[in-house]
Amino acid sequence: MSLLIKLFKALNANQHSGQIAFSFVLGMILGLTPLFFPHNLLTLALIFFLRVNLSAVIVATLFFSGLAYLLDPVFNQIGLWILQAQTMQPVFTDLYNSAFWRFLHFNNSIVMGSVVTAYLLSVPAFLLFWVLVKTYRQRFLVWTNKFKIIRLLKGAEGAGFVSGMMK
Repeated sequence: MSLLIKLFKALNANQHSGQIAFSFVLGMILGLTPLFFPHNLLTLALIFFLRVNLSAVIVATLFFSGLAYLLDPVFNQIGLWILQAQTMQPVFTDLYNSAFWRFLHFNNSIVMGSVVTAYLLSVPAFLLFWVLVKTYRQRFLVWTNKFKIIRLLKGAEGAGFVSGMMK
């Protein structure tokens, strides 16, 4: 629950909407791809070294992890299609003979399919999340700020009310 509260605080704060959208994209990549594989080290490095909203990353990771279980057959088919492409067979054979590339598990069809899908979806997802955050701030935030309880919780009208009760 506190994670969602932190997420809404970030959405309502003056944090740049692109920064929050990028956080959702990093969470999407972590969620759609198998978590404990070496390809996620790049994503984790971006999370630790860039200014991202950790609440948005965690919420997106949890959401897209659940979605990834449903999409595993699709990722498997995409990975098989890529790995069985006749034009790429010499490249994949050379990569498989290298210990580094074998360590990355590129020959696992679900890993290949999910990584390719997640990285291909990252740019459109960034634009979608950016528009959603901007729309939320322009429409929903203005609408919720009209409620008296919200203004009371923010302290705008509560300060006078509380000081009146203290007298």
